[in-house]
Amino acid sequence: MELWGITDCGKVRKHNQDVFQISTSEVNDTVVLVVCDGMGGANAGNIASELAADTFMNHMDRHIDEYNSGHDLTYIAELMTEAVHVANDIVYQKSMSDEELNGMGTTLTAAVSTQDGVVVANVGDSRLYHVTFEKITQITRDHSVVEDMIQRGEITRSEAHQHPSKNLITRVLGTSYDELPDIFYIDMKADDIIILCSDGLTNVVTDNEIQFELLRGTNVRESCEVLVDMALGRGAPDNVTVVILKN
Repeated sequence: MELWGITDCGKVRKHNQDVFQISTSEVNDTVVLVVCDGMGGANAGNIASELAADTFMNHMDRHIDEYNSGHDLTYIAELMTEAVHVANDIVYQKSMSDEELNGMGTTLTAAVSTQDGVVVANVGDSRLYHVTFEKITQITRDHSVVEDMIQRGEITRSEAHQHPSKNLITRVLGTSYDELPDIFYIDMKADDIIILCSDGLTNVVTDNEIQFELLRGTNVRESCEVLVDMALGRGAPDNVTVVILKN
């Protein structure tokens, strides 16, 4: 297994409100990955994403060793849902207690890799893709205005990239009392890849380009660097974060 992650402020933003974390367990060979993309004025987005990532990962670290290989992945899904709930509560309470932080929030996309498969949790529009030699598949579904419009047949996916509402998110952590994640499952085979990324990458680099660079790269560190460099080369109007796991 190979792991790597990179985050970059980009070419326009003054602060990096993206956060990623990776944690591994030698007890049961699990790997936990999380990407958060904060929103809010001044430092609020930074605080929201850091709080959410820290809280989510701390909750996972306290309980992940209880998972035994060969068991139902429902345990992992329930654990991730609990971790998201706790993270949401921490960000929400912080937002309510400090007027300068009021309204802050963050996306959260996470994956837990086990010997039995991968479980994914998602709130917001940071994405997770499953990449094989045959295809690239977006596992998560964006919680965004344009994605809802696509589902209703009002615009095409290609039109969404230029739509004036493309940055409007419909669900994030920290802006409401409770927020439950979408849960997905992936059956990973040898040499399969998952990539977690913020919209700073996907707004300027296409899915096909992501697949090509992941399969062309000699290792995951190189793939991370190339994808971030591609975003920077196209102006990188937002923070860019890429986290890759190769089976």
